[in-house]
Amino acid sequence: MQKVPMTVKGADKLREELNRLKQIERPKIINAIAEARAHGDLKENAEYHAAREQQGFIEGRILEIEAKLSSAHVIDVTQMDNSGRVIFGATIKLTNEDGSSLSYQIVGEDEADISLNMISVTSPVARALIGKYEGDTVEVKTPEGIIVYEIVEVVYI
Repeated sequence: MQKVPMTVKGADKLREELNRLKQIERPKIINAIAEARAHGDLKENAEYHAAREQQGFIEGRILEIEAKLSSAHVIDVTQMDNSGRVIFGATIKLTNEDGSSLSYQIVGEDEADISLNMISVTSPVARALIGKYEGDTVEVKTPEGIIVYEIVEVVYI
């Protein structure tokens, strides 16, 4: 089985969701199914069928999260030696050719959220940055062309 990199925060978030689904959502659905069954004929009972469908979604998500956690290689970047090298989990502060600044954290595919400046380790930007050091200049091939970034700072938080 191939291990998938994941940050500590990403693993914690999945564990919280798994706990919520098992401890709160699953019992709610079980109660909803029991209540709908009490209404009689199941063939034409829309509440029963909706509850069963919801139960299927919840059980599927539980299995998905458990599979992700079992194949996760959780990396705690706070335990790494801050050498200024770009690695998985690091937060990188960059400047663009035009002088604008931006910051990204390199995370696992399931954690990526560009609105939070969290990019996937498999993204073109992350692939170009991995292994580089503070002060390095990096060229990233994008659909709009090549963008040049300077790595201003690498933080392991």
